[in-house]
Amino acid sequence: MAVLPQILRKYTPNARQAKSAVHILNCKTGAYGVNVSRCGQCGHIQIHKNSCRDRSCPMCQALSNELWVDAQNEHVLDIDYYHMVFTCPSELNALIYCNQEELYSLFFHAVSETIMELSKDPAYMGGTPGFISIMHTWGSNLSYHPHIHVLCTGGGLDADRNWHQKKGGFFLPGKAMAALFKGKFLSGLKALHEAGNLSYEWEAARYRNQYKYQELLDACYGKNWVTDIRESFAGAEMLDGELRET
Repeated sequence: MAVLPQILRKYTPNARQAKSAVHILNCKTGAYGVNVSRCGQCGHIQIHKNSCRDRSCPMCQALSNELWVDAQNEHVLDIDYYHMVFTCPSELNALIYCNQEELYSLFFHAVSETIMELSKDPAYMGGTPGFISIMHTWGSNLSYHPHIHVLCTGGGLDADRNWHQKKGGFFLPGKAMAALFKGKFLSGLKALHEAGNLSYEWEAARYRNQYKYQELLDACYGKNWVTDIRESFAGAEMLDGELRET
């Protein structure tokens, strides 16, 4: 956390971010007290420094994650599941960062609507799948990188509750999903901008200029967005492992 002073010189965190930073800095340092355990047989004493329990702390969420995974496994069926990852172009990161409530919500809705719309198309499946969406806001190098993981059933139910599943792979094509997701996200972004519901602060301040904002849209429309479909896995046991890894 030696880089925190450098970050504070460049950025001004909101109250929640500042509070989380203080919690993480003091996590397991003794600042939040300690628990002392003593062996009743040999007398050995062990001191455990308390954690901060902040939801943003990478050290404190293991138990919460385990409980969440166990709760999800109660709803898992013994069928094939597929793991998809939806990502926005990095050009949007600055704008998403300073409009997290609005654009995270848009992100989830665009992903959900994309999956549901294509799934109900008879050309692909003609039914309704089941899926869980999970957002990560950083990448493997801990840089800001919002993206959504989706665990989706390999088939779905039609209007008569009959099960449909494509043989030999996932029923939704990656390119079609990526194109539809791009259109839905950018359409929602434009609607929020035109309604005056977006903030343009920090690195996104340049998009207050309409020409710069239009350049951003043009760049995003011109890119091929990425929707990654991972290998399939079947049953609750394998799904449990996939959830833990993501």
